[in-house]
Amino acid sequence: MHYEIEVAGRVRQVEVRRVEDGLVVTVDGRVWPVAPARIDAQTLSLLVDGRSIEVTVAPDPGTGQLRVGIGAVAIGVAVNGRRRGPRHDDGHAGGGGPQRILAPMPGKIVRVLVKPGEAAAARQPLVVIEAMKMENELRATRAGTVAEVLAREGASVDAGTLLVVIT
Repeated sequence: MHYEIEVAGRVRQVEVRRVEDGLVVTVDGRVWPVAPARIDAQTLSLLVDGRSIEVTVAPDPGTGQLRVGIGAVAIGVAVNGRRRGPRHDDGHAGGGGPQRILAPMPGKIVRVLVKPGEAAAARQPLVVIEAMKMENELRATRAGTVAEVLAREGASVDAGTLLVVIT
């Protein structure tokens, strides 16, 4: 799964692939094997390059972002998950064409915040999905008009499921 993660105003390209003994995480082209272990609902222990790193992830209700703690340092992070590689959309790339908001992970739709025909501002929350006991707001990447809303409150979705289309 490919993610665009904004940290301190800088967007990073992150790809996460499952492998037999854990994950392979690529950040801006740099690759790390990672062995994750869940400590509790919001805390993971990650073994990266032989070092153990404790990471906490929790929603920040004040900003709508995620609060990620690495050791004693906490930062706000915005995540927009999207599939890369073979695509099943109409072939429009990056900045042009419709925005296709996909579920970044398996979860349950908690709230749908838009309706077809409504205007959507850049970074506006569109859908709230609950995964691993955390709520995540999925936001518009740029302004547009909501063309389709496929998300339904209470529905379970798989990673990569199309939720909203904005033109």
